[in-house]
Amino acid sequence: MLADQVDYVVGVDTHLDEHVLAVVASPGGAVVAQRAVAANARGYAQALRFAQRYAGGTRVWAIEGAGHYGAGLARYLNERDEAVLEAGRSPRNERRLRGKDDQLDAVRAARVALTSEPLALPRSGQRREALRLLLVARRSAVDVRREALVQLRSVIVTAPDALRDELRGLPVQRLLDRCNRLRRSTAAAPDELATRLVLRSLARRIVAASVEADELEREILLHVRVLAPQLLDEPGVGPIVAAQLLVAWSHRGRLRSEAAFARLAGVAPLPASSGQTTRHRLSRGGDRQLNRALHTIVLHRRQHDPATKDYIARRIAEGKTRRDATRLLKRYLARNLYRLLENGSPLPT
Repeated sequence: MLADQVDYVVGVDTHLDEHVLAVVASPGGAVVAQRAVAANARGYAQALRFAQRYAGGTRVWAIEGAGHYGAGLARYLNERDEAVLEAGRSPRNERRLRGKDDQLDAVRAARVALTSEPLALPRSGQRREALRLLLVARRSAVDVRREALVQLRSVIVTAPDALRDELRGLPVQRLLDRCNRLRRSTAAAPDELATRLVLRSLARRIVAASVEADELEREILLHVRVLAPQLLDEPGVGPIVAAQLLVAWSHRGRLRSEAAFARLAGVAPLPASSGQTTRHRLSRGGDRQLNRALHTIVLHRRQHDPATKDYIARRIAEGKTRRDATRLLKRYLARNLYRLLENGSPLPT
């Protein structure tokens, strides 16, 4: 446990404008001192001086939201050789039973770190941060495209008969081209004028979002080829999936083992036995975007990879359900991809 390795843990509950710190002594978890600092460079310097004063021995920082509100503080501390760990949010049931405020959250982050196995290190690296931002922007563009396409088809359903009959059977690209060329007609009724305008607006939005998503994907591919080109050789791993794997894994040593990576991905098996039934299920926690990336790989391999098809058939023949076989496959994938990343050539930042 971490309590056997350090004298103090500095728990940090992070927010947009302010961070709350709590120094907790090891191993008992007694609160030594607390204070709040601004979420800026001056506040980070105050936080470090506060820790140096009240946690003068071997210390580690447990920061909630180290990849979001606490990213600036985590960078500041890493640059000064402070040991920083990424603390997860406390369970909702615990917050409901024991109350919640910023000071309690900071103390809770420190105490959870004390009693746990070593936590994950915060993500780091300029290219990885670039990948994270590019993924966020592309996901937004894809969501806009998907929502606009649903709206476009919904408008076609209620369009005037002649316009609906012309558009409803067209494939997506021809549909967008046709809607993009719709013009006002002085002879049309007001509802048809509005329909034409809305269809043209939605079609242009879809096209613009598609162009944006494609541009972002090309940029993502450039970064993936620099960081871990070996990922792209794996069946079912494209630029987006590879980028999500890299963002979650971040750098060598962030996660202590492949089991920790599987737990982060939500594919670590959990006991779900009862009575004479002995079985396991997948965790529903962890990084859901990473979990989605593994699921995408499995879907591709189940359809196109002969080895995966044979593996699933063999497991089903042994008495496993298709869901159990998929669970085992995801766990194997997590192990394989983690080792591929950890054992690859040194990665640039």
